Amino acid sequence: MIYKDLEEKYGSGVYYKRDIEIISGKGVYLYDSQGNEYIDCVAGHGVCLFGHSHPKIVQAIKEQADTLISCPEIFYNDKRAELLEKIAEITPKGLTKTFLSNSGAEAVEAALKFSRKITGKTDIISFTFGFHGRTMGALSATWKAEYKKPFLPLVPGFCHTAYNNLEKLQEVITDNTAAIIVEPVQGEGGVKPASMEFMKGIREICDQKGILMIVDEVQTGFGRTGELFAINRYNVSPDILCLGKGIAGGIPMGATVVREDLSNLDKGEHGSTFGGNPLACNASLAAIRALKEEKLVERSRENGDYFISQLRKNIDETVYKDIRGLGLMIGIEMKQKVGPYLAQLMDKKVLALTAGKLVVRYLPPLIIEKEHIDRVVEATGEIIGRS
Repeated sequence: MIYKDLEEKYGSGVYYKRDIEIISGKGVYLYDSQGNEYIDCVAGHGVCLFGHSHPKIVQAIKEQADTLISCPEIFYNDKRAELLEKIAEITPKGLTKTFLSNSGAEAVEAALKFSRKITGKTDIISFTFGFHGRTMGALSATWKAEYKKPFLPLVPGFCHTAYNNLEKLQEVITDNTAAIIVEPVQGEGGVKPASMEFMKGIREICDQKGILMIVDEVQTGFGRTGELFAINRYNVSPDILCLGKGIAGGIPMGATVVREDLSNLDKGEHGSTFGGNPLACNASLAAIRALKEEKLVERSRENGDYFISQLRKNIDETVYKDIRGLGLMIGIEMKQKVGPYLAQLMDKKVLALTAGKLVVRYLPPLIIEKEHIDRVVEATGEIIGRS
């Protein structure tokens, strides 16, 4: 495996690697250097909402590459302008001012900085088992100790409290609380959806106390949960929305969307060299069009319900604790560590993720069909235990 040897020799060494060399992809499939075909339920950690090499996105990238690849935000640009308008059109009510960056972590970093500037306060509340990224500010909001310990001290002013628990949240709020950052569904934390009471309660608390509500939809946005944005399920609108992963169909991009009445940033207070580049913007415009034209949000809802129902029908209920999820963001919580299951699934030509040590997580492209789901369920049942 020549590519494995090269990466082992020259790579940073910070990644856990699976013993497979992926060299191409098409639709829901990935192909390794030996010619093996896999159903992809990793999707680039949720990035590849449209599968691999989606023709509409590929065409948009080709056309823009022939026209203009990079244009910093010191100049106006046609594709950036069109995308900013489109984001304002599709995001929850009141969110109209967008900062474009290159990743979800950058989107979160911007949200944290903006919340301190907007409120004049410093403290941020996040939640146990939450994940917001690995840059220093985003890492400070992230829960997992093993991610943070080597890099202490982190950014001051952060604290964590129990997810889905408004009483515990009230206990940690102070006069210096600037913002509360929350995932509508905790992805890395075990595919745990927020309750309706919890999300509505956060909105009410923020309104009462002059605190900003930051909703992190880096993983849940753009149809992943069967809604265009997961926050739409709760009938509340955040003050700041963080987007990333699938926003540009696989091209790196992040976005931090802020309520217009709160956008009080001065010139030069934040920036990004590559943020808002025309290549990513045109890819994002094509991705958003594909979501609508191919009814991928509706398909995510329908096929997600089918996926969960088939898992429950075909897996022995005595071997797992829970099967849960929204749309095509699905987790099986087991009674033991799931690492060995991922290796066995790979042997059966299915690629999946963990979400903590006890949860098998499926994040397939939204274009997945029921026939693919059936194959994934069959493989899962064979390794976990059929009902």
